[in-house]
Amino acid sequence: MAPTELHPAPEPTSAGVVAGSDSRRARRLSLGVGLPIMVVAVIVAIVLSVGIGPVKISPGTTVQIIAHKFFGFSSEQPALETSVVMSLRLPRILFGALTGAALAVSGAVMQSLFRNPLADPGVIGVSGGASTGAVVAIVLLSSVGAGLYQWLVPAAAFCGGLLAVAIIYTLARPGRGYGTSRLLLVGIAVGAGFSAITGFMTFLADDEKLQSVVFWQMGSLDDIDWTKLAVGAAVVIVCVIVLCLMHRKLDALTLGERSAYYLGLNVVSVRRWLIILSALLTSVTVAFAGTIGFVGLVVPHVVRLLTGPAHRGLLPLSALTGALLLVVADTIARSVAPPAEVPIGLLTSALGAPFFLFLILRSREGRP
Repeated sequence: MAPTELHPAPEPTSAGVVAGSDSRRARRLSLGVGLPIMVVAVIVAIVLSVGIGPVKISPGTTVQIIAHKFFGFSSEQPALETSVVMSLRLPRILFGALTGAALAVSGAVMQSLFRNPLADPGVIGVSGGASTGAVVAIVLLSSVGAGLYQWLVPAAAFCGGLLAVAIIYTLARPGRGYGTSRLLLVGIAVGAGFSAITGFMTFLADDEKLQSVVFWQMGSLDDIDWTKLAVGAAVVIVCVIVLCLMHRKLDALTLGERSAYYLGLNVVSVRRWLIILSALLTSVTVAFAGTIGFVGLVVPHVVRLLTGPAHRGLLPLSALTGALLLVVADTIARSVAPPAEVPIGLLTSALGAPFFLFLILRSREGRP
């Protein structure tokens, strides 16, 4: 009888098992030290990023505007600077931080679930399905009113991502004794099918729609407002917190499904929830920001080198590192060729590909 079909024993305490396997290595950055450092780094990056652009705003002015708007401190600021901060820059920068955190945590979870260092949020078909949903909406439904259209594309992308995961999970049938390797293979096949649909819809698009499709697929935070930020934040924050609370279960899965079962883990249930939460994280970010590559692949590797494989520190520090990376990337994207804006997905891929290659080459036996 397959291990995943048996009744689970009590909850495992496997964090010490995984962490202990790393105890003979060099000293790692502890969560108590790394967490406050990264929190401060992300806050500083956000404040500095808000001030960068055609309208220069000092960090002190930025802090005063935010304090006045959110906390009621009596410090009136010029209308122009206040409008730039509150209407244009702060929503997109905060959503960029959420996007980086979501993709990094989802990538770390996928790498542990599949025990594959090349796994990322797209491995379960979310990115492909979301892209297909968005492209179908852009090509076929662009005639609806502007007010509806600005929500139609994200909604179609979100539903496409979840649909892809549902199809893959149904076909792979991991709850019937099949392991994650079958889930991975089915995900690749279904993802290729969604890519074909996306290509066909791109072929049908006229010049105007084609430009919208290409720009969306490159990733951008330009269209983010406070409403979209609130929707994204509600999903991302809840999913990240739940995944961080599941750190011991992820530690056990890192040892392999059979070992996890004998440690007392209900592998089928945990795997299902990990996939659902990761799919939600990726779908909501891709829906509003488009396709942003390499964050979910590279960030967990970098954090793992600093903290070790135990997920108690890996997940929250990956979230903060991903947030910091996207805030910096968005700042560069807005500043490198003003008034034009470089798509953030292109920038993360251009920076991530050589850095990931560097990690592979410097690591022992070619493994990060």
